[in-house]
Amino acid sequence: MPVDNRSLDAAARRIGDRWSLRIVGALLDADRTFGELSADVDGIAPTILTARLRTLQRLGLVVAEPYERRPPRMRYALTQSGRDLATAIASLAAWGAGHEGRRSSQVHGTCGTPVEPRLWCPTCEQVVGEDHRAHGHDDDVDELIWC
Repeated sequence: MPVDNRSLDAAARRIGDRWSLRIVGALLDADRTFGELSADVDGIAPTILTARLRTLQRLGLVVAEPYERRPPRMRYALTQSGRDLATAIASLAAWGAGHEGRRSSQVHGTCGTPVEPRLWCPTCEQVVGEDHRAHGHDDDVDELIWC
């Protein structure tokens, strides 16, 4: 399945560095304070965390809500646009784990089985493989499912 290079470039420009990906990944479970993010994103310097959070806010992926006025302290949360990255980030993480010989650390909450991202066609409700063009409706293949 060919990927639209302009769309991929746009995504990379918005969130194409490892720190931003890891920050968004840390915020997928719950909102976090600066200190919690600093602890969750191993190895990030406070200045880098501050800069990436500002960039993510400017891009409309993260919002900061004050939880204390003096001194000013913020709690960070994903916007809907930021939450929309969940599938993409989980897919990248699963791909990275697989290429290091590990299994995905994300598991299905009900049965505990590691989840795997799959493209699927919402028209015929089939998982898409190499023969996705055989269905004759490429344009509908735009969603990922987790099973």
